[in-house]
Amino acid sequence: MNQPTLQVAVVGAGLGGLCAAISLASRGANVDLFEAAPVAGGKAGTVCIDGVHVDTGPSLLTLPEAFDAALAPAGVTLADLVTLVRPDPAFCYRWPDGVELPVFIEAERTLQSVRRVLGDSARAQLADFLAYAARAWEIGAPRFIFAPGVDLTELFSPRALAGLAALDPFRTMEAAITNRVREPHLRDLLRRYATYNGSHPGRAPATLNCIAHVELALGGFGVQGGIHVLIDALVALARQRGVTFHLGTPVTRLRTAGRRIVGLEVEGATHDADAVICNADVGHLTATLLPGGASGLPATVEPSLSGWTGIFRASGTVTAAHTVLFPANYPEEFTDLFERRRPPADPTVYASAPAVAHGGDRWSDAQPLFTMINAPAGWNGTCDELAALARARLMAAGMIAEADPLPWTRTPRELAARFPGSQGAIYGSSSNGMFAAFKRPPNRLSGVPGLYLASGSAHPGGGMPLCALSGKNAADACLADAGRR
Repeated sequence: MNQPTLQVAVVGAGLGGLCAAISLASRGANVDLFEAAPVAGGKAGTVCIDGVHVDTGPSLLTLPEAFDAALAPAGVTLADLVTLVRPDPAFCYRWPDGVELPVFIEAERTLQSVRRVLGDSARAQLADFLAYAARAWEIGAPRFIFAPGVDLTELFSPRALAGLAALDPFRTMEAAITNRVREPHLRDLLRRYATYNGSHPGRAPATLNCIAHVELALGGFGVQGGIHVLIDALVALARQRGVTFHLGTPVTRLRTAGRRIVGLEVEGATHDADAVICNADVGHLTATLLPGGASGLPATVEPSLSGWTGIFRASGTVTAAHTVLFPANYPEEFTDLFERRRPPADPTVYASAPAVAHGGDRWSDAQPLFTMINAPAGWNGTCDELAALARARLMAAGMIAEADPLPWTRTPRELAARFPGSQGAIYGSSSNGMFAAFKRPPNRLSGVPGLYLASGSAHPGGGMPLCALSGKNAADACLADAGRR
C-alpha cells in the first residue's frame, strides 16, 4: 500500500530553505515554501540601482562541492546552474605602510606573490601554515562540515584521537597564527578568516584556521552575473520540481499538537503539514514562531558579527575582485567589536567589485563597489561615521572619487529588522570558544518532532556552502523520520 504524499512546509526562502525544498520535492514530497519578503534569497539579496543589479550579501563562493551534495537529490550539480568565475587576482590586501599583496585562487600563485612582496621567509611561513590548515581541513571537514551533526563523543573516541592534534582545538586561531607566522602582514591576512563566520581570532578555536585552506587552496569563486544568478537558478529549479512558493507571506507561528509540529499560521490562515523546515534565524523561532516550545534547542550562544554595508557608484580604478584595506592595528578592531561592543575606531574596509568578481553589470561611467565595515550584532547606533570612514579610505586608495554617490546602505539595525531574531548577526552564532560548534542548534530537534532547522544559525553554520548543507541535512532528516529516502 502506497504511503500518502509527505506534506512539508518550509519557512524562509534563503539558501538553506531553497536547498531543503529542492531536495524534498525531488524525492516526492509536496513542498510549500513561505517567505516574508517579496523575493527569495534571504541574506543573499540584491538591489537594482539605476538599472544595475548589485548583490547586497555574500560576494564570493567557496566549496562548490557543498552545493553539489545539496543538489544531488535533484540530479543536478552547481555547474548545471551557474558558471563559476576565477577572478585574477581574487583579492588585493593593502596596509597603511604601503604594502599591497595580490592573492589568487591558486595557492602557488599566492605563494609567489607573497615572495615578491614580502620575501622568501614570508613565503615559507605561509606555505607551512597552509599545510597545517590543510591537515585541519582533512580531519575536520568530514566531522564538522559534511557530517549531518557534530558528535563530541565521536571526536574524542580512540579512533579519532589520532587526528585530534591536527584539529588543534585547544588553542585559539590567534595563538596558532602567531606561533607559526612571524610576518605581521601575513598575520593580519590570516586573522581575518575569523570574520568569515563573524568570530574573534583570539577566542575561536584554531581548528577554524582551516578557512585559510578553503579560500587560499580550494578557491573563492565568482558566479557569472552575480550571486543573485545562483538564487534565481535555485528558485527556477525548485519551481520545476514542484515547490509552491508563497512570497510576501510571513509565517506568524508554528502549530503544534502536543509537542509535534502539525503546520503553521500565515496571515490568520492555517496550513497543515507533516513537517516544517525552519529557514528563519533560530532566535526568531524561539521568540516568535514557537515560544516556549523549542525544548530541544541548546542555550542561546553568542551571535556572530554584524556590519555596515553600502554600495558606492565608483569612478576610481578597481582591478581586484575583492579589496581589503587594513588599519595600522588590526587586532585592536577585535577589541572594539567584542569587548567594547562598538564598531572599530579604525576599521578594516572590505570592498567587492561585482563587475570584476562576477562579470556583473556596471554603469557606463562607473561600477558598483559593495563595501562593508564590521560592527557588533545588536548595535543600534548611527552609521554616518562608518560611511564617512569608508569613503575616506576608498578615496585614499584611489577606488572612488570625492563626488561618487553612495546610493544604498544598510545598518546593523536595519539588518536585524529584515531578519527577525538575528540581532543583525550575519552568520548566525559566532565560533568563539572551543565548544562553540557543539552548541550550534542541530538540524533535527529531538524535543519538537516534525521540526527541522536549515539556516546559518543551525548546523553546520553560516556562509553560502554551509547553509546549502544545512538545507540538505534538514531534508535528509525529515525524510528519514518519515521512513522515506
